[in-house]
Amino acid sequence: MIINLLNGIEFQNPNIFNLQGAATIVFYFTVYSWFGWLLENSYNFFTKREFFKPNFLFGPFKPMYGFTPVLLVYLISPETNWPVVILLCFMIPTIVEYLTGALLQKLFNRQWWDYSDSPMQLHGHICLPFSACWVFLSLICIKWIHPAVASFYGAIEPYWAWVWSAVGLYFLADLVLAIRKHTLQDLITDEPTNPIQ
Repeated sequence: MIINLLNGIEFQNPNIFNLQGAATIVFYFTVYSWFGWLLENSYNFFTKREFFKPNFLFGPFKPMYGFTPVLLVYLISPETNWPVVILLCFMIPTIVEYLTGALLQKLFNRQWWDYSDSPMQLHGHICLPFSACWVFLSLICIKWIHPAVASFYGAIEPYWAWVWSAVGLYFLADLVLAIRKHTLQDLITDEPTNPIQ
């Protein structure tokens, strides 16, 4: 049954492997990473009364929320049948969240989120209640948010063509600086303390 569902998945835009396609992806990634930052900090505000949640990057962007919608909008078309849409809306955010959490923990010995106390969780990186939330949010994104974002992109595309490479370089620089920062923090916390003699 799952194989039959997966056979309905078809890559929607083979033209992403050119400069115009790359510019579009960088735009969507930027917008959705910023939306993700707003979403996480708003959730943190309502649950902990603090708006600013610790972020891996320096800028107001959450890459995990950038990758997931980009994958979804390029894999799902209006012709995709609903069981496949639901499956993708469950699997893609869950896999991206798990891989991101596992990779961050492996590389920096730190968890930026922890679902260990939640039901049906795996290594604290994912849990069923949040995966169900991702399905709901992904459907909202595909049905209502992305059409508006795509329409906005169509309006500014001539201007974006001049700045998208600089935005891509910004993300690269932010990533390099963030890796350096968190690596140094890891070294400092692992450094043994020398008693004063």
